[in-house]
Order: sequence, then C-alpha cells, then structure tokens
Amino acid sequence: MQKVFAGVTLITSFYAACEPMPDDFMDMNQVLPEAIYDIRYYTDNNFVGMPVEGYLAPKCILQRQAGQALQNVAARVAEQGMKLKIFDCYRPQRSVAHFMRWAQDLSDTRTKEDYFPNLPKTKLVGEYIAERSGHSRGATVDLTLVRQNSQGDWEELDMASPFDMFDPLSNTANPTISSEQAANRQLLKGFMESEGFDNYSMEWWHYSLVPQPYTDTYFDFPVK
Repeated sequence: MQKVFAGVTLITSFYAACEPMPDDFMDMNQVLPEAIYDIRYYTDNNFVGMPVEGYLAPKCILQRQAGQALQNVAARVAEQGMKLKIFDCYRPQRSVAHFMRWAQDLSDTRTKEDYFPNLPKTKLVGEYIAERSGHSRGATVDLTLVRQNSQGDWEELDMASPFDMFDPLSNTANPTISSEQAANRQLLKGFMESEGFDNYSMEWWHYSLVPQPYTDTYFDFPVK
C-alpha cells in the first residue's frame, strides 16, 4: 500500500513481510564482501536493547547508485590498507516506528549508560530520532574505518565515541576530542565525500548520497 502525507510517500503494506525489494536496490553483503558487517539493529546490541522490527537478516541494502558509490569508497579505503565496517544501511519505515515507540517510553532507560549517558531520553527525539529517517530512502549508510592491528585483527579507528552514542561528543566537528580522533573522523569524511556522500554533522558515522535518488519516498520492505 502506498500512503502520501504532505507530499511524502511512505511505501507500506498490510503484507509488508512479503513485500519485495525494489529492482534498483542491492545487497551489499553480496557485492561488497570484503567489508565488515556489524548490523546492530538485527541484534540486541543497540540503543533499543533488542532486535529491531524489520531486520530479518544482518544485511546492508542500498539503492544502486549509493551502493556503487560505496563500492568506490571501499576501493579507495583498501588502497590505504583499511576496510569499511558497516553498521546500518537501508532502514524500513517500520524500524523507524519501533525507534519512536522506544523513545516515547520514558520508563525504558536500560541502555542509557551506553547510548545516551549525558542526555535525558526526552531530548533524543528530533536531532537523533525522528518519525522519518533518510535511511528509509535507501541511500544513507552508518559506518566507520577499520585497520589491522599487530595481531592481524581488524579494529576500529578511534573516533572518540562509539556508533549510535547520542551525545555532543559524537558531533563530527566536536572540539573536545583529541587531534588523532579528529583526524580519523576527517579521514572517513574525506573518503565518503570523494564519492558524493555528505555527513550529518550530529553523527560522525552517518552519510547520505547527494543528490538522493529518492527524495521523498520512504520504503518499508524488510531487510532479509
């Protein structure tokens, strides 16, 4: 079913679990197997504290233009001996609705210490959590860089705050972080901007392709 609100199209269905992925979306786990995938919302290791509705598999799905651009980023990153670590890509609208239900339940603060230690839960809706997310348009990705350590293990570059930490510390240009941490954020930013991605200044990990292939359509097919 297609719903339109104030010029915004939401692609939803009473049978959404069976809704197919559009032809111009791609499974990045297949086309970019060298990346590391840590799809948090498929697990309980996220700010909601449980698997998020709509994530039926730990996959990164992107609209084709964004996916091809991310492949180019990965090639540039590999030239520097690093890899991409991906936390989230396309996000169904039902997942966003799950976030909103969680945000409105002020009694649930189980994940506060890890994800919003310095903010009251009432401050999360707006700058961090909203009724619609650019992720649902299929051209936004949350990610970081990893490099091999002396033992050969791939570890994340120090970005000063972890993925999905709702805090001013996660603002990309936060002035209080170390010079090394700032340089790591700028390194990721440079790689992403080189292929047409733009950073959301509140979150160092959040990048969207510009221009967006879908400007006002928010999809709801499940990640599977």
